[in-house]
Formats: sequence, structure tokens, C-alpha cells
Amino acid sequence: MDYDISTNAYGIIVSASLVSLLFTIFLLAVSLSNFSRSGPAIKDEVTSSYKTELLTSLLRLAFWCFIIAWYWAIWGGMSYYGLSILLDFEFSIIGTLISGFLGIFFATTGRFIWVLFYSPATISTSFNYSTQRLISIWKHLTPKRLTVIRWLLTSLPLITMASSTAYLWSTEQYNEALFISLTTFLLIAMGILAAFSPKPRIKKANTSVKKNIIMIGSDTLRADRVGNSNYPRKLTPFIDEFMKSAAKFNNCYVPCARTAPSVASLLTGSWPHRHGVRDNFVSDEDTSLSIQALPAILKANGWQTSTISDWAGSDLGKFNFGFDRKDLPDDQWNIRFLLRQGPKELRLFPSLFGHNRWCKIFLPELYYLAGVPLNKQIVSKALHEINQLASSDSPFFLNIFMATTHPPFGTEYPYYNMYSKPDYNGDSKFVMAGLDDPSEIVRQQGSSREEFDLDQIIDLYDGCVRNFDDEVARIINHVEQCGLADNTIIILYSDHGFEFFEHNTWGQGNSVFGEASAKIPLIIKMPEIKQAININDIVRSIDIAPTLLELTGLTIPENWDGASLLPYLEDPNSNLNLTAYNETGIWLTRMPGTPDNHLGYPDLFELLEIPAKETGTMAIKSKYQDIIIKAKDRMVQNGKWKLVYEPLLNGSNYYLFNIEKDPECKNNVYSKHADIAESMYYSLHEHLK
Repeated sequence: MDYDISTNAYGIIVSASLVSLLFTIFLLAVSLSNFSRSGPAIKDEVTSSYKTELLTSLLRLAFWCFIIAWYWAIWGGMSYYGLSILLDFEFSIIGTLISGFLGIFFATTGRFIWVLFYSPATISTSFNYSTQRLISIWKHLTPKRLTVIRWLLTSLPLITMASSTAYLWSTEQYNEALFISLTTFLLIAMGILAAFSPKPRIKKANTSVKKNIIMIGSDTLRADRVGNSNYPRKLTPFIDEFMKSAAKFNNCYVPCARTAPSVASLLTGSWPHRHGVRDNFVSDEDTSLSIQALPAILKANGWQTSTISDWAGSDLGKFNFGFDRKDLPDDQWNIRFLLRQGPKELRLFPSLFGHNRWCKIFLPELYYLAGVPLNKQIVSKALHEINQLASSDSPFFLNIFMATTHPPFGTEYPYYNMYSKPDYNGDSKFVMAGLDDPSEIVRQQGSSREEFDLDQIIDLYDGCVRNFDDEVARIINHVEQCGLADNTIIILYSDHGFEFFEHNTWGQGNSVFGEASAKIPLIIKMPEIKQAININDIVRSIDIAPTLLELTGLTIPENWDGASLLPYLEDPNSNLNLTAYNETGIWLTRMPGTPDNHLGYPDLFELLEIPAKETGTMAIKSKYQDIIIKAKDRMVQNGKWKLVYEPLLNGSNYYLFNIEKDPECKNNVYSKHADIAESMYYSLHEHLK
């Protein structure tokens, strides 16, 4: 049979385009009928200003859905063309349409079950239905079965086209053979180019006279899960071993257990009331900090400064910290960024084929979609960055910050299933349920313990911690293999912890009574430390930056509040007698157990505005900023004593706890130790001034 190349090629392209267009229209229609937007709820009169932005975002996502579908429809059409040659039947437009649809169907189905098993959080984040209905499918999936399915879906089209090419070549139909060969090669090349991610090589680095600094952090990592703790599950075997020649600070506190104020305090060595960042919703004009940050000081003294993060670390680029190089997303608290993520059905399809260089370049809003784990990608990027930074004779400061342990506690295989009970089949099978809709997030802030599958959520969280340990191992092993260990200071840290109802509250920054939210892990490794050092005295995250400046021989700014911890590194028996302060973040709703007459303010729906429509940055309305600050619960802690302050409509409540005897802060001894309470009262109010 003779084959008309131009006619057949035209038929394949037209059929693929038509099928892809119909598929995209279907996705768009379903998305609009069940529309859901990422991020916190904003008043309609505010979001109405972004109707054009929303339309543009929908069309942009629809375009890329069409391109992806078209790619797989072409595969289907070419497979059909190859079969028509091998089986000697007539090539028809109807057959091409059907094969194009089957190409999309098999590619999407195959990718869906692959992602469901290896990264179910990717689906949960963009799935409009309960993931319980997917468990029956998931139970039948194993790595071996998925490998077989992937091999079949990949090899059958390739075998078909290779066989048809060989047949055409043997029958001297060279033009047709060349057409199929080139098209197949082009399709394969496009797939490889989109997904290619070179593995970091071990690259022996030049060693600087000055010390390099690498900080490795995980958002929402609790202190009690890391390094030789009393927690029954040993979640950090690598970090446990790493600590045998490092210093571990067992009582390190952040000033506010929310990411933006915590990171700002860590990098500026200052309290939130000094640098001005009191919560996550900061206007554009308030992102220029008046206090010089650690990266800027190091940069001015010859260090290369770089930071890498996923969706949890956008604040590292939002403020003027002084990083030379930034590989992280745009501000997550931005209506334009959130609108570009689109509704769930429309973003689920491209997300299945994302998390690669193609998605990062063309759809960064989906690549950095909140709730989707990027641990492997972030660490691989970090290893490449270490190679590049270390190729210079100048020292470097690299901050790596991951969302590994951040709600909704979604991670990849095998971690999400590592500690879960096999018979659990509830909504939180893969990720913590109820965090994919803005109204649900607000409602759950005030929910009781009984509304949560708490055991399963803790199992998920512990799997995330185990995942972080493995990623830390990848980074530090690379540092050692590159010959940098003898000239590099390594810090392991977090921005805050998380409360699993230890004090009747869940989340971060919602309570100052318990320890789980305000306390973070802090481990410092430097070449001079040859054995484990454990420090139980109170230290603060604001002390990290001053410590690093002193370790590198630089002067600590006078307007910083933190103190260098170098005395502890030189003599663990030192006592700096430091005092920790902590304040709550913005409450999304009334917290369980809050007094009825507690000083309050409206919910987030009323608090937020977008002062600069052209940038889309979400911020707290200026008229509420003072009352939010006044309504914060606060604590001051020194040694074994902790004083908690609650502002009321007519006065205040004070609580005093002995942390050594009462670590969960259940027994108020304020009246029994009036002298200690009075001293700490004055300390707290001097701090508030």
C-alpha cells in the first residue's frame, strides 16, 4: 500500500488538535462549574478588580492543558498510523480521532496512578473530591506493578513505530520511514527535554580561607522530633549520628511561630517589634527592613549569598535580606499569584506532568503550589548550587529551606505510608484533610481534638520528619564528598514547631502556653567540634545570626537584639542567662479555650486588603494593625520559669509555670511565687515597650 505522507500528517495534526481542544474545553467547563481558588478568602469587591487577571490565568492554564493533551494525542495518532502500516488497513480520520483520544486517556491514566502512589499530595491538593474514593485504587498499586504498566505504555507505541519504520524501510518506502522516524525522535526529545534533571556530580571544590555557611531548615519542624530526643520513634537516624560532633541546643525559642516574622528575626538577629514583621501578611512598603540582615552583611564582606526554597520560603525573597541569588517562588500571599494557580480540575491535569524544568519555567505557580512536596527537587538544586558556589575562591552562605514538615504533611513514597496504620482508610490517608479550602482552614483553627484523625495526622507528620532526615543526609554527604566539611559551618533549624493539641490547640503560633509551637531544633556543626555538645539553657533564634558573625570574625551590629552563642560552643558549662519571648500570630478564628472577654478583632476575611492593586500583595488593613498587636498573647521565659500574658477587654490574665516540673503548662503557680511572677512581669513589659 502506498502512503500519502502529507495527507496522513495533516490528518494526525488536525485530529490531535481537535481532540485536545475538546478535552481542554471539558476541563475548563468542569473547573468553572465547581470553581475553587487557592489562598485565604478575600471580599468579592476586592477580587472583582482582578476579573481580567482571572480570565487571563484561565486561558493561560487552558493553553498549556491543550499543549500537553496535544502532545499525547500526537503519540496516539502516530501509533495508529504505525498500526495501519503493520496490519495493512486503511488510515482514516475517524481512527485518528479515536487514537488521539486514547493517547490522552492512557497517558493521563498512567500518570495519574503513578502520581497517586509516589506523590499523592500532588493529587490531593488539586482534587475536588474526597481522596477516600482513590484508596481502593491505591491499594492495588505497587512499585513493581507500576513499573510494568509504565513499561507497557511506553514500549508499545515505540515498538509499533519502530516496527512500521523497519517495514517501510525494507519495502523501500524511505520517505514514509523517515517521516515516522523523525516524528518519533522529536516526540521523545521533547519529553526528555521537559523532564530532564541532571544528577549533581561530586565536584571537588576550592577551599576558601574564610568559612562557608550552610543553613538547612524545614518549615514547621518540632524540636522533640529531632536528634536523640525522648520521642519513641527514632525519626532522624542520620541527624542523630551527625550530632555526635555538633552542638545541640535543646531549648531554642522563636519570637513568633509564623514563618515571616520568624525568618525575619532569625536573619536580622532582632525581635519582631524592632524589624517590624509581626505576621505573614505584609504590605509591599513594609518589606524593606530598616535593620541590616545577615546575608547583606556577609555579602558586603566578600561572601557569596544564596537561598533556595519551595512554596514555604517565598518570604526569603519578599524581604530585602541581601541574597545575591534566589531560587524560590514569588510571594505566596499575593492574589495575582494565587489566581494564576487556577481552579482545581484545570490545574490537576498539568500538575500530573509537572514538577520538572518545563513546569518550573512555564508554570511556576503550579510548580510551587502549596501542599505539593518538592523535597527531592529542592535538594538536587541545592547540590548543584553548592558545586557552583564552591567553584569560586570566595566563601559562601547558602540557606536551604524546605516545606517538608509543613501542613498538610504530604510527602512522597514511602514516607507518607511509613508510620500509618495499614487499616486506616479515612480522609487523611495521604495528607491532612480539610486544608485545601480557605473556609475549611479557618473553621478548623477553632475545632476540637475530636474533629481530627489525630493519630493518622501525627503518623503523616512523622513520615515527613523522616523524609527531612534523608534529605539532610543527601546535602551533608555531598558537602563531605566535595571536600568542604573542614571549612564549612552547618546549621539545622526550623522557623517554628507545631501543636497537636498538647494545650487544646492545633497549628503554629496560636498559643504561647505550650512548648511545641515556639520551640525549634537548633544544631550547629563546625569543624572545631569533635564530640557531642548538649546545651539545655534557653537560647533564641535571634542568637543564630550574631553567632555566625562572630564565628566568621565579623562585627555584630549594635542594633541587633541577639547574643552570640559562641561561649556555649567553647564551654558548654557557660551560662548566658538569656530570656526568651514569644507572641502569637494572627488568629484566623477564636481559639478553643480562649476567655470570652479576650481582646479580639474580626476574622481574616475582614482583616485582609490589597492596598496596591497592581502588585496584588495581601496585607492587614491599617486600621486593625494596632488592635492585632495588642490582642497577642505573650510569654516570657527565663530558666525554669515561664510567664504567660493574656490581654482582656478589661484587664489581663497572668499565668506562671515551672517548666521543669510542668512542661505542658497545666499548673498555674502565679499566686504561689509572687516574687518571681513580679520580676518576670516587669521583664515582659520592658520588652513590650
